[in-house]
Amino acid sequence: MKKLIMILISLLLLTACSPKPVAEDPLPNEEGSVSFMERLEDAKGTQVRFYGWGGSDSINGWLDTTVSSQLKENYEVELIRIPMNPDQYLAKLMTEKSMGSEGTIDVIWINGENFYNAKTKGLLYGPFVEMIPNFTSYVKPTKDVTYDFGFPVKGYSAPYGRAQLVFIGDTAKTQEFPRNHIEFMEFAKANKGRITYPEVTDFTGSAFVRNIIYDVVGHEIFIGMEADKEIVREAIMPAIEFLKEIKPYLWREGQTYPANIGQLVNMFADGEVLMTMSYTPLHAASKIAQGIYPETAQTFLFDYGTIANTHFLAIPFNAPNKNGALALINYLMSPEMQASKLNPIVWGDQPVVHYDLLSEEQRKLFDDIEIGVGVLSSEVLAAHSLPEMRSNLVPLIEEIWREEILGE
Repeated sequence: MKKLIMILISLLLLTACSPKPVAEDPLPNEEGSVSFMERLEDAKGTQVRFYGWGGSDSINGWLDTTVSSQLKENYEVELIRIPMNPDQYLAKLMTEKSMGSEGTIDVIWINGENFYNAKTKGLLYGPFVEMIPNFTSYVKPTKDVTYDFGFPVKGYSAPYGRAQLVFIGDTAKTQEFPRNHIEFMEFAKANKGRITYPEVTDFTGSAFVRNIIYDVVGHEIFIGMEADKEIVREAIMPAIEFLKEIKPYLWREGQTYPANIGQLVNMFADGEVLMTMSYTPLHAASKIAQGIYPETAQTFLFDYGTIANTHFLAIPFNAPNKNGALALINYLMSPEMQASKLNPIVWGDQPVVHYDLLSEEQRKLFDDIEIGVGVLSSEVLAAHSLPEMRSNLVPLIEEIWREEILGE
């Protein structure tokens, strides 16, 4: 099996005891700001509440065991994970802001339109990322970590991992995978009822729709496009017509769609559908290692490419434990944790740290990871990587999809 160094080269492109009270925390550029080491000292003995998507048992398990225990051992901070989707925790933050109530969330897992909405509505603390030692030591300020869906983060979020949309099929059932939207249509017609995708309220389903749009009309037209619904509608209508045409050949004739990617993964594992998808390029290797997918599962892409992006960590404006939040974010960006989550058995999430900034000992953490089977090479992924469109276009596309495809 190939060593993980090939992937890294391409990426160069409520508890029993009460926690102690936390101190007020000025912004890094405010008078009276304190050093990072002083913040870590102040965070000792506190709890940090992490809010984010909780739809993956493997990711949840990694956070609840590996991260939680190591954070406690290294920083004396207790991790409390609260599974909640971004639309829910953003609504919670909006309510707290409008009412002027105390904060309850310390760290959020966020990107895309959710970051755009949070930042423009004043829901985030910062800028803080330049305070994070593991950011300044191991991350290069390339565009994929300084911009989120075309929107500058300006230090209000820290990169957590990299993603790229991939498709997964079974070579025991499918001899040739579709290489573009035209072949995808033929594939659906030849396998009526055994192809589908999640609805756009799911982030992977939304990405799939955008990927179809890219394959039909290209991605360049969205560069600088005004966030006007009718302008967007006109631009994507050829792709919407394609999605209408394919509906009768989908699972349940396109009258309903899987509610989330977890449902589609289970359907593929059970043999109900012939393909699934993931934002994690090593997803197939992870599921094969867990015995969920057959060893004949194989990752594939469209020839035109698939969407790639970065996911981030941010701190709410009213986080009650900002110092604990900084401790958690710093640790999640450490080479040790970045290598840990890259292991396909654990998660398979691509790292944000750069290989050439690591020590020999740190590089070995990555070199020793086996990427597994059923996945694509780093070279193939990089050659087929497409940029995300600007985040303020995404909700408009999702609205149009619901109107045109679901008839809402």
